[in-house]
Amino acid sequence: MHGSKLHLGIAVGAFLALPGAAFAQQGKQVTFSKDVSPILQSKCQSCHEPGSIGPMSLVTYQDARPWARSIKQRVESRQMPPWHIDRSVGVQKFKNDMALTDEQVATVVAWVDGGALEGSAADFKLKPVATTLFWQGERDGYGAPDIIVKSPEYTMPAVSQDQWWRPVSEIPVTESRWVRMVEIRPTNLNARKILHHSIAYHILTPENTAAVNTGIGGGRPGGPALTPAQQAAELVNRRPQIMEWAIGKGYDRFLEGTGKLIMPGEKISWDQHVHAVGEEIKGGSEIGMWLYKKGEEPTKRSYLVAFSGLKNGTAGLDIPPNSVAHTEGFTVLRENTVITNFQPHFHLRGKAMQVEAIFPDGRSQVISYVKDFNFNWMTNYIFKDEAAPVFPKGTIVHVTAFYDNTKANKSNPDPEQWVGYGDRTVDEMAHAWMNVVYLSDAEYAERVAKYGEGVTNGVKPAAGTQQQ
Repeated sequence: MHGSKLHLGIAVGAFLALPGAAFAQQGKQVTFSKDVSPILQSKCQSCHEPGSIGPMSLVTYQDARPWARSIKQRVESRQMPPWHIDRSVGVQKFKNDMALTDEQVATVVAWVDGGALEGSAADFKLKPVATTLFWQGERDGYGAPDIIVKSPEYTMPAVSQDQWWRPVSEIPVTESRWVRMVEIRPTNLNARKILHHSIAYHILTPENTAAVNTGIGGGRPGGPALTPAQQAAELVNRRPQIMEWAIGKGYDRFLEGTGKLIMPGEKISWDQHVHAVGEEIKGGSEIGMWLYKKGEEPTKRSYLVAFSGLKNGTAGLDIPPNSVAHTEGFTVLRENTVITNFQPHFHLRGKAMQVEAIFPDGRSQVISYVKDFNFNWMTNYIFKDEAAPVFPKGTIVHVTAFYDNTKANKSNPDPEQWVGYGDRTVDEMAHAWMNVVYLSDAEYAERVAKYGEGVTNGVKPAAGTQQQ
């Protein structure tokens, strides 16, 4: 594994065995109204409120009390909130961190262990409940999007094979504008039931062809010719993509000073995967774009790349019944590259994904590792600007993917089935969605001098030290 440490277990800190006892020793009575509700409001309510995607509401004490033991179990094991990145390896500073702190976990556990008391009603401050769809970026303080582009809607029958809805929408701009953040959401509340994923591809004017990604390759100079599947994969990565959204994902916020350029006459080509849920539903998706102010335009583009976890192409994904399997993929960076986020993408059998960088000199670093992937939460881990790792040209991005096709996987619809690559929800795939920014040699040297090379968590290494 090129010297990397591959994490396969689910590590839960030793502190988790003690929080209830610790609070009891301090003589503190933990109540919902005073201690727990602020935690749920800040980290859980946006999904767990009436009309949202969570399976139950956690707005009031009456809502939450029946679920107290389940809340404790999910919080204690760090399954919820859905922040499944390994906290012991790789980048650990994020713009959109929704994980609970150790203290917050201890508070929730102590509340349940102490009898799940309500406390004084005077301590409870109700947070308004969203009654319509909302933009997560707006909730997080970035204001409303400047531009919204909506796809035509598709009527999905109650019973149907999976469908792919691929309409085209105009981008309503009369002058060139730079985009600093994007978010995709379903067009209505019911559409969340049928929309598995939505990709907004960019149909360019001839003047904007620099938006096509050419900074990665299959890594076979002088070696065997690429297979048709590998050639297709490279072409996919060169298509300009504004954003990919999947169940449970929020927004993409680009590295400061970078973005995506949209110009008059350009369009969005949608690729929307919808599946039947037992009732007829009409819906599609829409994208919100937050723009740079005029006079503050960036100088660098951000490119969205699907780094493959399949080195032998799609035919290499072969998961026998009742088995655990793994695949890996290798992508060469043709340019000095900053990686600004990580979003693993699987279907129902996906279990874990590790992204590793192998430097031209043979050193290696784990960039990120998600150890307990959940199909219902396609979480996007957006690195803080100073923590976004930078790698020299010639670095290999190594994606290792693990699959669980056994009955131990609660998401598995049928462990008796063989599973191969495919677009349907019951098929499987593996890639890491990551936004990248390319740097000149001078820009690369400047960033390394400021933040350090590779994964440093935004702290420049001490003089004379070497990344392992």
